[in-house]
Amino acid sequence: MIKKVVILGGGSAGFLCAMALKIKMPDLQVRVIRSKEIAIIGVGEGSTIPLTHFLHGFLQLDMRKFVALAKPTWKLGMRFLWGPRPQFFYPLGEQIDRLIPGLPKNTAYYCDGMDLDYTTPLAALMAQGKMLPRGPDGRPAWHWNVAYHVENENFVTGLETIAQTAGVEIVEDTVDHVTQNETGVTGLVMKSGNTETADLYVDCSGFRSLLLGQTLKEPFINFKSSLFCDRAVVGGWQRTNERIQPFTTCETMNSGWAWQIEHETRINRGYVFSSDFISDEDAEKELRAKNPKVGPTRVVRFVSGRTQRAWVKNVVGIGNASGFVEPLEATSLAVIATRSQLLSEILMESQRHVQPTQVDLYNRHHATLWDGIRRFIALHYKYNERIDSEFWRHCSRSIDLAGAEQAVEYYQQCGPSTMWGNMTIGGDLDTFRLGGYLQLFVGQCVPTRVKYTPSDRERQLWQAELQKNRQIASQGFTVSETLAALRANAIRPPGV
Repeated sequence: MIKKVVILGGGSAGFLCAMALKIKMPDLQVRVIRSKEIAIIGVGEGSTIPLTHFLHGFLQLDMRKFVALAKPTWKLGMRFLWGPRPQFFYPLGEQIDRLIPGLPKNTAYYCDGMDLDYTTPLAALMAQGKMLPRGPDGRPAWHWNVAYHVENENFVTGLETIAQTAGVEIVEDTVDHVTQNETGVTGLVMKSGNTETADLYVDCSGFRSLLLGQTLKEPFINFKSSLFCDRAVVGGWQRTNERIQPFTTCETMNSGWAWQIEHETRINRGYVFSSDFISDEDAEKELRAKNPKVGPTRVVRFVSGRTQRAWVKNVVGIGNASGFVEPLEATSLAVIATRSQLLSEILMESQRHVQPTQVDLYNRHHATLWDGIRRFIALHYKYNERIDSEFWRHCSRSIDLAGAEQAVEYYQQCGPSTMWGNMTIGGDLDTFRLGGYLQLFVGQCVPTRVKYTPSDRERQLWQAELQKNRQIASQGFTVSETLAALRANAIRPPGV
């Protein structure tokens, strides 16, 4: 029976996992080992809806308290400066696979040859820089198709406070070496002289993967054939009079792409690039040329891929210790939340007597989740023709779609049909679902042989839908206005 869990790592992965275990099982001893020798990576980070639902649904955290502690802002999706369109939005909620009453086809069939700014209510809100629609009472009308922008240091500090309140133990120490036998890890020998033991160890040590990778030697599957980028130059500046946008901007660059993440007092910019095509110095110059306000920068190196398994013997890897891909679809925090919730649910379902079949299924889920993210992000590189550079030509020629080929073939032959649903994208565990694929195919103008000609009646209904979305968005509330309303108790988000 698992009575004690030791979590190695005091970053976002460590504390999210600790909260999932301790809040749901108060009698379980949960200890986080954190080393002050390992600094928190102070970058801006985006998330997706699974993190929001994990925090406020699974854990039932009060949003007002969470916002006060972690200081996030909200986002509705991504704005892509990508492909031949001036821009297109990728909403995190309802997308262009939806059906509109009176129209025989899904929304994607009516998007040919026009911008996508008002094709869904969420896209319309983003297009006008709004976060929430106005309700019948004139106040912000809350919805849960929202995610967060967080500054990592504030986020981790807020999570630590919540975890401690729940009863999670936090130990400041550094691992000197790890002991093991045929059953797995037997102890963490600390520099203080203490030895930390547990029934289950969770490796949240980041890219070091001290327990899963270094100690247990779990093989690593590299995604290099699909995702060529391996570095990011990161910077930003203090916000002045810029509006807080309700989206992450993803902008095509000569040898990769740049993010813009919106915080209340700061704007964070980062350029994700391939070191095979541009030097660190030239990447920084390109970032500064587009963003002259950028202050000091630093380069972060990474490898995209996953461990073969995430649960090996008595060690579970969560976060970068078991997998990482570049943040083009802001998936990292969502994966951490999903995996932490699943671990918590396994322990509860088994009454902490975990069975081998549960471990096997956890590992299958790990592989399926990361491989789905890999192939979806590969599609961004394969069909982005915005810039004609050596890097992007190489992407077009050489990207390994790693399982997305059937989805591409079906779209090119049959258009934006939803008839076969998730069968073309690998099943129900795909993070992005069919709507995400259609949003990306249509947004990037991926060619298809199907040209649908709407009737006059359909065109009228479609234009009416666009106008309705535009009107709703024009009356909406900005992120700043929503933050002010939450702090003034003028809105109270309902339960997830």
